[in-house]
Amino acid sequence: MSALFHRSCTANLPVADTGDGCYLIDTDGKKYLDACGGAAVSCLGHSDVAVRGAIRDQLDRLPFAHTGFFTSQAAESLAELLVHHAPDGIARMYPVSGGSEAVEAAIKLARQYFLETGQPTRHRIIARRQSYHGNTLGALAAGGNMWRRAPFSDLMVETSHISPCYAYRDRQDGETPEAYGLRVADELEVEIQRLGPETVMAFIAEPVVGATAGAVPAVPGYFRRIRDICDRHGILLILDEVMCGMGRTGTLFASEQDGIAPDIVTIAKGLGAGYQPVGAMLCSARIYDAIRDGSGFFQHGHTYIGHPMAMAAALAVLTRLTDGQTLPRVARAGDLLHSALQDRLGQHPHVGDIRGRGLFRGIELVADRATKEPFDPALNLHKRIKANAMQDGLMCYPMGGTIDGQHGDHVLLAPPFIVTDDQIGQIADILAGAIDRAIAD
Repeated sequence: MSALFHRSCTANLPVADTGDGCYLIDTDGKKYLDACGGAAVSCLGHSDVAVRGAIRDQLDRLPFAHTGFFTSQAAESLAELLVHHAPDGIARMYPVSGGSEAVEAAIKLARQYFLETGQPTRHRIIARRQSYHGNTLGALAAGGNMWRRAPFSDLMVETSHISPCYAYRDRQDGETPEAYGLRVADELEVEIQRLGPETVMAFIAEPVVGATAGAVPAVPGYFRRIRDICDRHGILLILDEVMCGMGRTGTLFASEQDGIAPDIVTIAKGLGAGYQPVGAMLCSARIYDAIRDGSGFFQHGHTYIGHPMAMAAALAVLTRLTDGQTLPRVARAGDLLHSALQDRLGQHPHVGDIRGRGLFRGIELVADRATKEPFDPALNLHKRIKANAMQDGLMCYPMGGTIDGQHGDHVLLAPPFIVTDDQIGQIADILAGAIDRAIAD
């Protein structure tokens, strides 16, 4: 009998024992090829010598110092390197312990910025349906997944949600990708006018939507229009790169590929690569200066922010990601993974869409390719696929509710950046078999 409160009360999980490169190995000696990084976390695999060494060195030097009393060299060095490689205008890093914390910090900073600048009526957030921004109450309120929100809706702050940029489902016949992107981006303008521009403080979005919709990238031009709308109304643009950032799409920040820079950006997951729980909220000089020149104090904080061991691990990870070799490898491996999925599943009668960027790929499953009709949610197809894949020694990240929180199934893939060409072929083959068996059952 376990005393552990598992995510699922009916869980009967294998016990992870060791890690070796792209593999996790349980206490029975079974190896699992990690094709999802847990949740797009383990970007450097499970046995990176440099990162483990950095953590040991920091432990020997200093395990903890509270940021109310001290800074640390690891935190200072990480901030300097992150800001150096960040989008234009980003000037400061606020460390946290994970993605939900990063989004909470971003929302609170946005509110305090407008208080400090004499705009107290700005308090509303606009986000997108089928987004996911974390599980704390503020982050959950910003998210647009109705299934996740429903039990806690009475506890949340009010948030408006506009359409996602989801071309596979929503682009009209004869509509170019660019025209579609402008059409859905302009929903932000309509919602701002409905609420009153003087009440809106921020728009938050994932550049590539992760767990909730399955690696959905925006079409060309979408985020440039979003950036323009935010600028015209004095609204902050918060980009949530917790899952899609830190090299996952082939560039350090996913927004680089959209040709824009945010006012605030949140990162986590790949920043620590699983070696330590860590995240960060980065903001522009304009926002930081408003706090510095106003109250001089960001009214936020947690005990473990800036934890020296977490900072040391993240610094070692980021050093690898910015070495000039790793990210080009992600882009090349991502193309290879896309080709392997197309070869194995591109003509599958129940695969509607294969999408994504870099080593961040999604496969949307449909009952009928012609009509894009989803499978009956009662089938729990995504759960069957996960169980089959685990049985065959493959970790993937299937989810349900792709379309509206209830209907639709997809599989998310986010393998480590060190994945080999042979392992990419294995991922496609094993996943195809797991999908076929799940549909046939």
